[in-house]
Amino acid sequence: MARKTTRGKRGSQFVGVVGMGYVGLPLAREFCLGGARVLGFDILAERVRQLNKGVSPIKHVPHSDLRKMRATGRFRATGQMAELAKPDALIICVPTPLTKNREPDMTYIEDTSRTVARYLRKGQLVVLESTTYPGTTREVMIPLLENSGLMAGRDFYVAFSPEREDPGNKQFRTATIPKVVGGLDQASLEKALEVYGTAIQKLVPVSSCEVAEACKILENVYRCINIALVNELKMLFDRMGLDVWEVIRGASTKPFGFQPFYPGPGLGGHCIPIDPFYLTWKARQYHLSTRFIELAGEINTQMPSYVVQRLMEALSARKKVLNGAKVLVLGLAYKKDIDDVRESPSVELIEILRERGAKVDYNDPYIPHTHKQREHDLRLRSKPLSAALLRRYDAVLIATDHSVYDYRWIVRHARLVVDTRNACGGVKGGRRKVVKA
Repeated sequence: MARKTTRGKRGSQFVGVVGMGYVGLPLAREFCLGGARVLGFDILAERVRQLNKGVSPIKHVPHSDLRKMRATGRFRATGQMAELAKPDALIICVPTPLTKNREPDMTYIEDTSRTVARYLRKGQLVVLESTTYPGTTREVMIPLLENSGLMAGRDFYVAFSPEREDPGNKQFRTATIPKVVGGLDQASLEKALEVYGTAIQKLVPVSSCEVAEACKILENVYRCINIALVNELKMLFDRMGLDVWEVIRGASTKPFGFQPFYPGPGLGGHCIPIDPFYLTWKARQYHLSTRFIELAGEINTQMPSYVVQRLMEALSARKKVLNGAKVLVLGLAYKKDIDDVRESPSVELIEILRERGAKVDYNDPYIPHTHKQREHDLRLRSKPLSAALLRRYDAVLIATDHSVYDYRWIVRHARLVVDTRNACGGVKGGRRKVVKA
């Protein structure tokens, strides 16, 4: 049963958040605004320096919020891991990517757990928030923490509480999203609930770390499968001469038994493209094949190639070929109105287009230039939009439907628009120029 909390009880907690990225920094903000003292840990020296100057590295935590956090005197960032011994609770928010073989990459969790173990002290609470397969906290993190000589459940507390971030969502923020919490034992659960009560309005205790881990996986598998369904229907309905967005709009009028999901150029973000594969990997240890999940993953991962095929067909209809064509990609972020490029299908689209000989540029008002990622390094800068710029390209590919784009203006000045988000659905007179993909 969910618990309401006493968020805002000042001076009640001293919390360390390990990883000042898209999960850790919003969480640190809520703890700080809720009255806790917060020490933010990050291995990137430049990020630490910027945070302590009140400069936020991510769009949905504005500079003004960070300046408020600093002004309270309750927030500081550090790269000195020896300070891990100071807080009463340590919350780990590090990446959980896939290997090239699409298996879980536990490197970040393992390295962080080893580092925490060097400074762990009696009575501390350690919480993992990184999305992962059921069993990670107990099987991976705890043995590494116990290399400290301390025993989990006896000398220190352990819990798992999955992050639930949705960048760009104006209806919810970290403090207002109900938070699932599972402890190693009852004492750990109570300790974790006490700590999170400073920052989160509603807590949902569950019986174990494994249940909490499975809750997050279920949430993301649910979305992955339903998005795969509409992506597959998009390809089918296109061949049938039907508009999948109109079909979804009509189906959405049913007041029960239906929830709309929308197709796109592929899956993005750190969760939905990755997390289901964590579960399929774990399932093999139990001699089970998660065919439904794997099929959904296959459908979603082929969407960038489908979009490029539609672009090639649109160019061919205008007696042009992709090899040598100039293409402008609108939107590098994985979804609208954010600056997050993790697993963005736009990146893969650009790479496929380049491989096929196209000359590719991009525009994204929130991402002025690309940066090196684990598997990608586009080395591009955002082109400032103008009517003259749009006219220079053989095709404009809408990959992210940012709200700041004027789609009527884009259609008016572009030669050809390939729309993967139905962003131009309401533009009158654009049928001859706009191809949905």
